[in-house]
Amino acid sequence: MACLVGPLVPGPDARAQQGAAPPAVLVQPAEATPIADQAEFIGRVAAVDKVELRARVKGILGPRLFNEGDMVKKDQVVFTIEPETYQAAVDQKAAQRDAAAAALTNAELQLSRASELLKSNTGTKQTYDQRLSEQLQAKAQLEDAKAQLRDAEIQLSYTKIVSPIDGRIGRAAVSPGNLVGPDSGVLATVVSETPIRVLFSVTQRELLEAKRDTSLGDPPIARLKLADGSLYKEKGKVDFIDVTVDAKTDGQIVRATFDNKQGLLTDGQTIRVILEDDKPQTVVAVPQQAIALDQTGSYLFTVDDKNVAHLQRIKTGIVRNGLQVVTEGLKAGEKVVVQGQQRIRNGMTVAPSPVAPPEKPKQQ
Repeated sequence: MACLVGPLVPGPDARAQQGAAPPAVLVQPAEATPIADQAEFIGRVAAVDKVELRARVKGILGPRLFNEGDMVKKDQVVFTIEPETYQAAVDQKAAQRDAAAAALTNAELQLSRASELLKSNTGTKQTYDQRLSEQLQAKAQLEDAKAQLRDAEIQLSYTKIVSPIDGRIGRAAVSPGNLVGPDSGVLATVVSETPIRVLFSVTQRELLEAKRDTSLGDPPIARLKLADGSLYKEKGKVDFIDVTVDAKTDGQIVRATFDNKQGLLTDGQTIRVILEDDKPQTVVAVPQQAIALDQTGSYLFTVDDKNVAHLQRIKTGIVRNGLQVVTEGLKAGEKVVVQGQQRIRNGMTVAPSPVAPPEKPKQQ
């Protein structure tokens, strides 16, 4: 916006200059342009999936099977823990299972014989009951041996630490050769990168206004402003509003999801979020330098068909791409003074020239 320069009414000096050449000014028609309402927030990037890899059994950590920062696939082995002890336990439990299976086979044969003897009245009911009890015990011992074998196999599987998701793996926190276990902390973190989410807090007032604006239309479009001030190419979609309100800030968490195929967004990154209406409204806008401000408020100069300058009080709205939205006091098509306002007064005749259009890039 221009500097604080108040409008002056024609005085003796102005009347004395009536015989002088009219001051030259540059003018530009007020544009009727589509501009979407926007609201800007501070957000934080959050991965859809984020997994901390930890050791679930105790042992010496083997060589890394990845490079830090690599993309890894789901079920890809990234660490190993020495498996020999756990393999030996599996072999032992397998032998115990086989022994229990053999004992059950013998117990079933003994029960079958006792049953035949009982039917021929050459055996006793007591002997049959004893063989039945032994068969049931052998069956239970086999089930216990199988369960112990499954547990040993699970412990052995934990010696291979795999990524449960597709994503990028970070820095390894423990070097190979160290003793690790369940209390060793995070070995590495895997973060999914695409799609990715951005979380930001919206006040109750802003959320209420947004709900009213979108009650008959589409939800707003989410854009991101990167650290260098440029806009992120991909547009996002608001897909979640938290069900609770932060009592300290009166804010409610809103989430937008973005594509991140180029990997420009990183989990934990602070970023600016811009929400804008899907359907822009046509408004009157002028270059920012055309507007001045005094104690009464904002104003600008227009030039009529007789080249007479008129001071017009206006009300302004948002600024977008160097254009100031004028909500009251100006119509589209009116010629607005964008340069030379300091040399003119209300009612003064001027020599207007149109602003030269921007040069088109030369085709090579």
